[in-house]
Amino acid sequence: MFLSVFEMFKVGIGPSSSHTMGPMVAAARFLDMMRASPFQFTGLRASLHGSLAFTGVGHATDRATVLGLAGFTPEDYDAARAEKTLKGIEEAHVITVDGLPPLRFNPKTDLVFDYDTPLTGHANGMTLMATDAQGDVTLRQVFYSIGGGFVLTEAELAAGKNTDEGAPVPYPFKSAAEMLEMAQASGKNIAQMKRANEESRGGAAQLRSGTARLWQVMNDCINRGLETDGTLPGGLNVKRRAKGIYDALLAERGLNQSAPHTINDWMSVYAMAVNEENAAGGQVVTAPTNGAAGVMPATLRYYLDHVPGASESHIEDFLLTAAAIGGLVKFNASISGAEAGCQAEVGSAAAMSAGALCAVMGGTPQQVENAAEIALEHHLGMTCDPVRGLVQVPCIERNGLGAIKAVSAASLALRGDGTHLVPLDACIETMRQTGADMSEKYKETSLGGLAVNVPNC
Repeated sequence: MFLSVFEMFKVGIGPSSSHTMGPMVAAARFLDMMRASPFQFTGLRASLHGSLAFTGVGHATDRATVLGLAGFTPEDYDAARAEKTLKGIEEAHVITVDGLPPLRFNPKTDLVFDYDTPLTGHANGMTLMATDAQGDVTLRQVFYSIGGGFVLTEAELAAGKNTDEGAPVPYPFKSAAEMLEMAQASGKNIAQMKRANEESRGGAAQLRSGTARLWQVMNDCINRGLETDGTLPGGLNVKRRAKGIYDALLAERGLNQSAPHTINDWMSVYAMAVNEENAAGGQVVTAPTNGAAGVMPATLRYYLDHVPGASESHIEDFLLTAAAIGGLVKFNASISGAEAGCQAEVGSAAAMSAGALCAVMGGTPQQVENAAEIALEHHLGMTCDPVRGLVQVPCIERNGLGAIKAVSAASLALRGDGTHLVPLDACIETMRQTGADMSEKYKETSLGGLAVNVPNC
């Protein structure tokens, strides 16, 4: 099993990797299918199902789908151009995209939120259709947005295409137990094994430049969030708090009056800055999802800014270790809130961050595995119940607490020798089973939990 660091961490836009980025990616794939088809098309239609329907408006799924059909992608998203394009489509009811004729599309009638017909493959399902001159559907494709911006067609999901099919890699571990066995046999740590796998596919130069860009985008996102105030979009009137907290923390520096637990505020503010940017539709990195995008950057920023002896030379090791752990979670369970609740998003992010922090602070592979297990274990059962379907409440604060748990888990693991009762593999399997047992109300549908017990207006 191999999942690249550049698949686990993707540069994209908020507010959701599964509900915003995924549908945009699916639409781009559908356009390619249309270009390769012998049929002549004159129109487009789309339907959203399951969680994509129930929380689609709050996650901007409708906008993302339309923009994807208009040729936009998450990697090169231009907000100003997007607004102009959407306005043009709403007025003319026509989509114009390279390589295809003008296509009829009325967002109000040709994009349907189907709350009654769940698709069987995954909670995040959508159907894209192309029509002929008579309005008959001549090309239809079901896509599933399976979390973290990953998208599969119906056939790909059924065939198990969410696993790697590329050339063999030196260390193809598909469980934490195999990862530790390979580390023991090779004398390498987790980051070194992951680096060897990455370089066997893309080379050392690509890895260096790619990971440097990932951290640059993450850190820039933190800084934007720390510098921006105002009210988040969506109607809940949630005020941005990261800037105010950050300014207060800076003012308190050097006063020798801060309580030791103030360090928790630093971790939280870094994470909240990212997730406020995400909620505003800004540029973020899936880590492993948008909803959990703040945990890992906050943990890494905490390490760089607050841990004595920290070095930027360890950033690549941090990202590689986190990607190795995230790959295990995705392969053996899920990183999708619509599939397994927030334990699969913030829980996975905390496990990845804890293991990575432990690694760059000198932890052995056994201690890294222990740190990841501690962090994930104490997110088991966490529901995904966003108020009004927006990635704001409880998501923003939850990332802050996820970062705190990640740092605590790494610290606990470093105090031990790596031996512990519950293996990471058992914890991941428990998360999978818990997600399967969890009521659909608590899996990103906004039909239960805080979403129905908090006034959302």
